[in-house]
Amino acid sequence: MKSCFIFIAFVSLLCSCKGSHSVDDTNVLVKMKDRTLYRLDIESMIPRGISSMDSLLFAENLVKKWIKDVLVYEVALRNLNDEQAEINKLVEEYRHSLIRYRYQEKLVKERLSVNIRESEKLNYYEENQKKFILDKTLIKGLFLKIPADVPGLVEIKKWYRSNSESSLEKIEKYSIQNALIYEYFYDRWVDFEDVMDNIPMHISNANSFLKANRQVEFTDSAYCYLLNIEEYLLSGSVAPYDYAETQIVDMLINQKKVDFLRNFENELYNNAITRGEVQFHSTEP
Repeated sequence: MKSCFIFIAFVSLLCSCKGSHSVDDTNVLVKMKDRTLYRLDIESMIPRGISSMDSLLFAENLVKKWIKDVLVYEVALRNLNDEQAEINKLVEEYRHSLIRYRYQEKLVKERLSVNIRESEKLNYYEENQKKFILDKTLIKGLFLKIPADVPGLVEIKKWYRSNSESSLEKIEKYSIQNALIYEYFYDRWVDFEDVMDNIPMHISNANSFLKANRQVEFTDSAYCYLLNIEEYLLSGSVAPYDYAETQIVDMLINQKKVDFLRNFENELYNNAITRGEVQFHSTEP
């Protein structure tokens, strides 16, 4: 019981001192030998939007876990003393592999993506259509979320149905003053469900809905939601090239990755030999 009060006391201190960002003694929550847990460490892990009581419990659990982790580590360190050399070797090997992997991935992205020609991407797309079947429904169009009580709602309901230059210009000017959300995507494909997440209405089957509806108008007690669908692609159809292009590049990179890295390593090896950076020592007596 006493420990519970201690935890609540300093977790309360944690919550009351939010906003302090300097890492000094005033930000220290717990110290154990040479290890320190800072208030900022805990703050960063508490989910936003939860109640004060939930924040206290969440913080308390995090602190307890940190203390337990330190205690287990210290016990393990004492009892694995004979294996320290092997552990250090494994840690260094992991560090070596991680740095090597990260650099190779960066190198592959930078070098290979630049060298992939447009014709190569188009050919791959044409020859591998089955790899680009959509598992979602895509649309092009325009979406607006507007307070239900703003003036000019009758006019905006006329304008949003058209993608003419004059209508779009009027919508843009109107949206600056009135719209909470104004999304223009006549020029790109977007996920239909992502757009519908902004509208509080349920659609059981996106494919069936889009076949029957090109506009969505929905009003609740606070907002009016307007969606104009210029084009759509149903799930199960082939993704358009411009939508699949990023995926195509990744696939082509993966195809070339093995040869590229092999050549890169061979080049490093040969250059090191030429510069005399590698010294071979004979094992023969």
